[in-house]
Amino acid sequence: MHIGLYFGSFNPVHTGHLIVANHVINYTDIDKIWFVVSPHNPLKDSHSLLNEYDRLHLVNLAIEDNNKFRGSNVEFSLPKPSYTIDTLAYLAEKFPLEKFSVIMGADSFQNIHRWKNFEQLVSRYSFVVYKRPGFDISDTYGADITILDAPLLHISSTYIRKQIKEKKSIKYIVPAAVEEYIKANGYYVK
Repeated sequence: MHIGLYFGSFNPVHTGHLIVANHVINYTDIDKIWFVVSPHNPLKDSHSLLNEYDRLHLVNLAIEDNNKFRGSNVEFSLPKPSYTIDTLAYLAEKFPLEKFSVIMGADSFQNIHRWKNFEQLVSRYSFVVYKRPGFDISDTYGADITILDAPLLHISSTYIRKQIKEKKSIKYIVPAAVEEYIKANGYYVK
């Protein structure tokens, strides 16, 4: 089985994430997508991160009606901060019969040369990269890469957190179950 690994903080998961994942399923040979919730991205500030178990729960609420999607806590038990190469090595050992590809935006792929052991990463694994405005892929670093024109929404988790802090609606930006759970638990209000 070919599994696409969609890494992210998902702080919180939103409709844009789901649209990209659905597009990847529709236009590649990937069979399932695992939303890998990262406890701490080493290239991001962690001060505004909701607890990883809460973020995973929000992911699971968002994808509960899609059997091609799965939330993954694989990085929760690995050393922190999480490095993609270490997670992939762990998964390859634990699931030797599966093929893993990394799903990411062109903005992230442009920075891949900053990632831990990026040479091993691009030589051992394939990538599905969705285009982002203003981020061209000029160097693939020799990676096995599929570039997609996924439909994109100009929303971000940062924008959603700002909306919540300003007591504005996040309806339609996140799935209804995610919106309800965020409200019920008072997430992101401070």
